Amino acid sequence: MSNTYCVATNWGKGFFTRSDRNAFYLSGHGANVWVVGNNAAGVSWINRVNGTAKVKAEAQAIVDADIETAQAEWDALPEAEKAPAERFVLRTRPEKYILP
Repeated sequence: MSNTYCVATNWGKGFFTRSDRNAFYLSGHGANVWVVGNNAAGVSWINRVNGTAKVKAEAQAIVDADIETAQAEWDALPEAEKAPAERFVLRTRPEKYILP
């Protein structure tokens, strides 16, 4: 399965529908990056939400930069704030990952 990548701002209800989710693959990532199934319905959705198409390397760089910012913010926290507030709540440093 091939994917298309875009940047689009989620405005809330109606940004994507159940019908959209059934018609194509869709996953959201940091910095408003979306991975969309490369079919007619997916491309139509990108146009409908005024998305800006990106190649995978561009989308990955945007997500990486967002994660690096979050990592710097995490690193700057005092150690007491990095510890879990409750026994079952885990707070961890954001980690980089590869887009599908």
